Amino acid sequence: MTQLSMFIVMLAALVIPIMMARFKITGVPTAVAEIVVGIIIGKSGFNLVQTTSTLTLLSDLGVILLMFLSGMEIDFSLFKSRPAADGEEQQASPVQLASWAFGGVVLVAAGLALLLKATGLFTDPFLATILFSTVALGVVIATLKEKEILSKPMGQTILLTAVLGEIVPMFGLTVYASINGGNAGQLWLLVLLFLAALLLLYRFKRPFIWFNKITKATTQLDIRLAFFLIFTLVIIAEQVGAETILGGFLAGMVMKLLEPHESTADKLTSIGYGFFIPIFFIMTGVKLNLRELFTKPSALILIPILVACFFIAKLAPVLVYRRRFSGRNALAGGVLTATTITLVLPSLQVARSLGVISSSQKDAFILAAVIVCICAPIVFNSVYKLSKEDLIKQRVVLIGANVVTVPIAQQLSAQWYDIHLVTSKKENYEAYNSEVENLTLLPEITTDHLREAGLLRADILVASYLNDGQNARFATMAKEAGIKRVIAFQTDRSATSDRMERLTAAGIEVFNPYAVQVSFLRALIESPSVMRMLTDTEAGLYEVRVTNHRFTGRQLMDLPFIDKITVSRIRRRNHWITPHGSTVLEYNDRLIFTGKRADVAEIRHQLRKRN
Repeated sequence: MTQLSMFIVMLAALVIPIMMARFKITGVPTAVAEIVVGIIIGKSGFNLVQTTSTLTLLSDLGVILLMFLSGMEIDFSLFKSRPAADGEEQQASPVQLASWAFGGVVLVAAGLALLLKATGLFTDPFLATILFSTVALGVVIATLKEKEILSKPMGQTILLTAVLGEIVPMFGLTVYASINGGNAGQLWLLVLLFLAALLLLYRFKRPFIWFNKITKATTQLDIRLAFFLIFTLVIIAEQVGAETILGGFLAGMVMKLLEPHESTADKLTSIGYGFFIPIFFIMTGVKLNLRELFTKPSALILIPILVACFFIAKLAPVLVYRRRFSGRNALAGGVLTATTITLVLPSLQVARSLGVISSSQKDAFILAAVIVCICAPIVFNSVYKLSKEDLIKQRVVLIGANVVTVPIAQQLSAQWYDIHLVTSKKENYEAYNSEVENLTLLPEITTDHLREAGLLRADILVASYLNDGQNARFATMAKEAGIKRVIAFQTDRSATSDRMERLTAAGIEVFNPYAVQVSFLRALIESPSVMRMLTDTEAGLYEVRVTNHRFTGRQLMDLPFIDKITVSRIRRRNHWITPHGSTVLEYNDRLIFTGKRADVAEIRHQLRKRN
């Protein structure tokens, strides 16, 4: 029976995503579908699977890996302060909004917990507060990626709320387990766990860079290090009286701070979601005993009440999000934060092992969480409406209003780029103010003036004055201010070689019209068709960075639109690759390709769609 149970679980793990794709079930998270299938094949359904020691071990590893990958999902850069954009000085940042929203969640959750205790429906307010305040970070991230708003202000705000909804209840659960487990006097030992995490981060920060250089297919040092971190911190967590899931979560945070390559994260995700984590979710459903639950009216009544509590606890984010976003989108965001499955399941396991809740109460909470996880993403996708700021591709600041930058601003603005022109010349401002939007006149181009105008929060800054020295100064200033891409015009053929080398060494991209003219003329002599290709109104040469995981790991010949483009070169980790049909795409590859303008917009959108 042991082998048969293992076979059925693995077959279910394989078939579930296939059937969801076959019947186009996109609104329900895969984890929820796995729990539902587990219910069907487990105690509540056909009783085909029995809980064995092997499945229990794999399930326990699954929940630890789930917490590890949740820790790796945290984007610590979101917590850094950023200069405000135009008009944002009166608006709260995503960090502030998320903090207020989650603070409200905890207060409402505590109120609901006390109300349940007063009515006698659930007598442990501390545990109920933890459960009602949790947010399923993995489900939230997947939903935001699908909507393509993860990097937008609304997406960042919801994401940060979800991060707090995973971290804070995690620590609350550790304290709760220590108190109820009779280890309250050992809570100070948790400091040792955090010190161990910091020590591991410090110890492997520099060697990890070296690991990436020497790793190969038969060693996979990055993966070995990841599992070393997991088991080290899980063992320490057990020794100090903390929960193993806290050790796994801290290991994920340490791994994230080591800044692994995207391929490392992909491999770890493949191991977790490809094998261990589905077993955990399926076995969660298998262990549910709904038949027994339905025979107890008190537990049955608890299910709709718990579903309502999960949603009511997340009313606070709706009210907070309305401070910056539309009422419709604020409602959608609040509903999405109600998703709560990843931390609820291990929390209930801990509570059950401590004997503080009954089996039927545990099953009622799980069933309520499953119902919420089915409903919340569907409601979010139905209610959320993309706003103008969600459609903006990149924020570009052009320093200098002249005959070169004005046409660029007009063309890019039509393609949903957020374009801002800056000039310190009044005559240029008066000449072009009526032709472009967002033209700003500053008394002087300085860091302080740009910051006051909210123009240092840009994805790309172009120093495009007709003065090479000023452009070099502006570009250096922008790079020091933290702008990722900075482009500097340099037009003087005879005196700029040293300056251009300094700019290039500082990570600044240099645009030199003379060099462009030379290159074009040489291309026209050597390859006449290149000039026609670059100036053709129907076809052109384009570049796109591949950030859509749907296309990574696939050969060029297998791309669905490969018949519409010709890939000439691939830039991969600062090296050029000559592509072939069998060349496998990797995350962050930059494709240089040709194609018809009518097709290019959609192809670029698909390749750089974050998911």
